[in-house]
Formats: sequence, structure tokens, C-alpha cells
Amino acid sequence: MKTYGIGEVSKMMGLSVEAIRYYDHAGLLPFVKRDSGGRRRFTEDNIQLMRMILDLKRAGVPIKDIAYFVSWRLDGDESLAQRYEFLDQHEMVLEDQIKQLQDSLAYLRFKKWYYKTAFAAGTEKIHLLPDSKQVDPNIYQEYEQLRRAGNSAKELGNR
Repeated sequence: MKTYGIGEVSKMMGLSVEAIRYYDHAGLLPFVKRDSGGRRRFTEDNIQLMRMILDLKRAGVPIKDIAYFVSWRLDGDESLAQRYEFLDQHEMVLEDQIKQLQDSLAYLRFKKWYYKTAFAAGTEKIHLLPDSKQVDPNIYQEYEQLRRAGNSAKELGNR
């Protein structure tokens, strides 16, 4: 079975050697073996675990909670339900965050289209109710109609 040194894993994962050592000291890498010189030797399975750790970390899961998850692996089959529930819970949190980001991105793209068309017309007044600074509610509908007609929000913001 091929193993990798910490420097190789550092390059593969885009992590510093110090970060990998930190994860190990935090109990996130209990399966990593050491050679006769005391150096860590990583297997493909260890690297997959590190990818999962990084994914959980990017998802906002605290290191302490990731450590619990990893420790449950040591419990074997007894913790299968716990591990499943843990991932299920964090999946729901991530899906909610993704939805919020998609909503924010959609609004940003609407505003790009709004300003781009106002700039092309030489005035923002094309989007406002007469004699006011209030955006005409029909502008949102116009934008949505353009999107439903097959124009992507990104294309509309770049036109």
C-alpha cells in the first residue's frame, strides 16, 4: 500500500504542514501511522478523511465537532446512526446556506442588469416611477420575463 509523507500530503491538499500537524494534534487524524523514525505516513484513506475534514470545515463545522465525528469512526458500527445524523444535519445547513447565497447572487445580477441598462440609457429614470426615486415594481417583472425568455441572469448582467 502506497503511503505519503506530510510534505507530499501538504502539496496534494493545499495545506501547510503546520495545519496538518494541528489536525493530527486535535485528534482528527487518529488513523495516521508513523514510520520507525516517527514521521507520519498517510494512506489514501487518510487523505480521503482529510478531504472530508476540509469539506466539513468549509461548511462551517467547528473543529471540535469534526473531532467528535472522527472519533465515532473509532466506535465502528455502533456509531453509524450518529455519523449519518451528523452529516444529514450539516447537509441541511449547507443547503440553506447555498439557497441564501443563490438568492443573494440572483439579486446582485438583477442590480447589475438594472445599472447596466440605466447606464446604456444615460439615466436611472428608466427604472423609476415618474417624478420619484422609487424603483418601478414592473422593473422586477421585466427582468424576470427576460430571464424566463431564456436569458440567464449572468448574461443579463453582462449585457
